[in-house]
Amino acid sequence: MKIIDRNTGKRVMESGKGENNDLKKTDPITRLVEKGIEAETETSPMDPPEAYDENYTVSDVDTKNFQQNLQSLINEHKEVTVELEKFESSLISFREGGFQMTQEISDSFSSFFDFFDNHIVVHNRKEERHLFPILHQRMIDSGEHSKEPIPKTAVDLMEDDHIKFIQLATLTMNLLGLAYRLPDKNSRALTLDLAYHNGIELIELLRLHIFREDKTLFPLAQKLLSPEELDLIGENLNNE
Repeated sequence: MKIIDRNTGKRVMESGKGENNDLKKTDPITRLVEKGIEAETETSPMDPPEAYDENYTVSDVDTKNFQQNLQSLINEHKEVTVELEKFESSLISFREGGFQMTQEISDSFSSFFDFFDNHIVVHNRKEERHLFPILHQRMIDSGEHSKEPIPKTAVDLMEDDHIKFIQLATLTMNLLGLAYRLPDKNSRALTLDLAYHNGIELIELLRLHIFREDKTLFPLAQKLLSPEELDLIGENLNNE
């Protein structure tokens, strides 16, 4: 099972535990799977190098003073991060305890999946409806896109992430529910272990996604969108 290394942003096997633009300078969210690119390690849309580079900045953007509506999305990310830490702690305790489902762990899992449905999915939907379409077009207009036959931007990757989150969360929850209906102990253990790994991958993908949005996508939005466009986005977000 591959997980995301929080230091490098690369997917690794778990072993016990236009030309001159901002997106292409350090490329924390570019796809890197263009034809002809070779690398010593596996690359994919989900593992660009130095994905967690804290020193990365988008030029000409004051990231300490985000526009209010973008800052509200960042604040929601902070809430998500808190819930991810709780879920991760429960998953680790679950595995270390031999996959014994205590009431405390059960309540923690239920709380996270409820938060996922009612907050994370809602947050993602707001971005998809009100921020992503216009930002995608502005990135195309400014050259912040790939050179594929159909130009793609960072927005495409963020939307792909949103789909992966739902798939992983659904799979993790279903595996947890299925495991205890299996009469065979070995099958149950394997199913629970798979649920654990899917849950950990979900956590790390969400963390990476949040980092990419906070460090790259939202700064680009502040740079490329006009104050009037950002205000309209804010009105739409508040009306959700």
